Amino acid sequence: MSEAPISLFSDLKLSEPLMRILKDIGYESPSPIQAACIPLILAGGDIIGQAQTGTGKTAAFALPILNKINIQQTKPQALVLAPTRELAIQVAEAFQKYASHMPGFHVLPIYGGQSYGPQLSALRRGVHVVVGTPGRVIDHLDKNTLDLSNIKTLVLDEADEMLRMGFIDDVESILKKMPAVRQTALFSATMPSAIKRIAQTYLKTPSEITVEAKTRTADNIRQRFWMVSGLHKLDALTRILEAETFDGMIIFARTKLGTEELAEKLSARGFSAAAINGDIQQAQRERTIQNLKDGKIDILVATDVAARGLDVDRVSHVINFDVPYDTESYVHRIGRTGRAGRSGDAIIFITPREQSLLRNIERHTKQPITPMELPTLEDINTVRITKFKDQIAETIAAGGLSLFQSVVEDFEREKNIPAIEIAAALAKMARGKVPLVMEKQKREPKPEVSPSNRPSRADRFAHEEKRPRSERFERSERPAMPKKERVARDADVGKETYRIEVGHDHGVKPGNIVGAIANEAGLDAKHIGRIEIFEDHTILDLPEGMPKDVLTHLKTVWCAGQQLRITKDSEKPDTEGKKSGAKKPYGSDRPGGKSFKPKRDFGDSPFKSGKPGAHRKGPRSE
Repeated sequence: MSEAPISLFSDLKLSEPLMRILKDIGYESPSPIQAACIPLILAGGDIIGQAQTGTGKTAAFALPILNKINIQQTKPQALVLAPTRELAIQVAEAFQKYASHMPGFHVLPIYGGQSYGPQLSALRRGVHVVVGTPGRVIDHLDKNTLDLSNIKTLVLDEADEMLRMGFIDDVESILKKMPAVRQTALFSATMPSAIKRIAQTYLKTPSEITVEAKTRTADNIRQRFWMVSGLHKLDALTRILEAETFDGMIIFARTKLGTEELAEKLSARGFSAAAINGDIQQAQRERTIQNLKDGKIDILVATDVAARGLDVDRVSHVINFDVPYDTESYVHRIGRTGRAGRSGDAIIFITPREQSLLRNIERHTKQPITPMELPTLEDINTVRITKFKDQIAETIAAGGLSLFQSVVEDFEREKNIPAIEIAAALAKMARGKVPLVMEKQKREPKPEVSPSNRPSRADRFAHEEKRPRSERFERSERPAMPKKERVARDADVGKETYRIEVGHDHGVKPGNIVGAIANEAGLDAKHIGRIEIFEDHTILDLPEGMPKDVLTHLKTVWCAGQQLRITKDSEKPDTEGKKSGAKKPYGSDRPGGKSFKPKRDFGDSPFKSGKPGAHRKGPRSE
């Protein structure tokens, strides 16, 4: 790539409406990726841009596309493919913002999780740019509701992420249906072999542009991780919020639904929290952010998209409740604290499966992320009592207590009750239903396992294989499982708790349950939450809104020689199958054996469509 002597947007020969909006939003100098890509896209050539999130690549392709748009032509002239619905919304919003001074311009984001009605109406009215996830674009093409015949420019945004999420086959299907004469721009943070193959097959003599992004995090941000184990994430988060001294805080969740549910649960636990995400209107987002700035709320629960560019001085802590998809997102997230030289704290929740992501973040940011010990009940209670004493001291210092003193003195004389008891009663009244101290639970969190000293799965299996056969437990010699006490706890955000009638007594393992439900329900295994196996039943978390026909089918599925007879945990268990003595059908001992399979169009839910083994490599859209 040759050095481009471009230092100002005015050097890029963009149209007057675009220059006006750039001036309005305060953009003067293009970023390196913008300075390199905009002239090439304006010239009509294919490009490969290797750049990470946060380098300004959205404007790098949006501005030249808008510069070439024919407002009079209402069939789609540009298609942008994005891996997630959040990114699709973000890119569509960027197009709309840059086109503020282009009357009549229309951009349409199409993604799963939204009904087809508004999308179909917009397509019929006419749009100039379509931004979509591969799965939903395929759906529209199959329904003949999306016309690609006039597409002049195709953009593949975050191509490596689409590969990672299993969309690459969908992307190729779309590429094959594009007009032969077109311009293609491919952007990717990395260049795995599959992406190189796509570029070689579908791009014509592309110009290659590489821009390095700064991934190093600020030295003034203390970074810690908590290894998720033994305690519900929400309970762990509550402990951290109570024990940590913070001013303002941003908590990042992966999904829009996750932000809303987490904010509601935190509010129910007495914290001042609100959610922002891509579904919330811009005016409401702005009000919520202003409330955080003004101290009317202390906690903001947000998605990556909603929090981009957020700068609030009082944010002292950032918590990654869900692990970000990439290193750059992590850097963007924790960059919301430690601003203007101030110190900040960043905490990330890591499950054992995500340890590689943690190591990847450390490697790219060149910053250590240290393990943290979860505050104990004693720590929480000490903090609560200290805060309560401080509240008493502040109330006394504020004065204006004469009337209350008089009432207490009168009550003391009338009832002959010591003032200390009256004060204790008033304190209890002030707390309401919130106890001053937390009582010890039956189950405390397990000790955290450090990524460095946890043996790998291969090592554990290898160790087991080295043991003499005589020392291994045969099925008939399995020691009796100790009776496990049920401890009530909430399901993870976005999930519901279900009960199945198979347990330790039947010799079931978590892998048996995951295999049975994933295959028979057409559900990606990653969407199955915690599994707790008891003597004669199992409790597990599944996505909210499980279709009725899937639940009906799962009742009859066999696992470890037993029918699941699945029910919601809040409902009466299904014991009819146990009484009936129904025999297991031949070939149904393993998931995916000969059995009825509900045939449904699952759309963009966590469920796979079609028969087991015939589904797409990844979810249709995010």
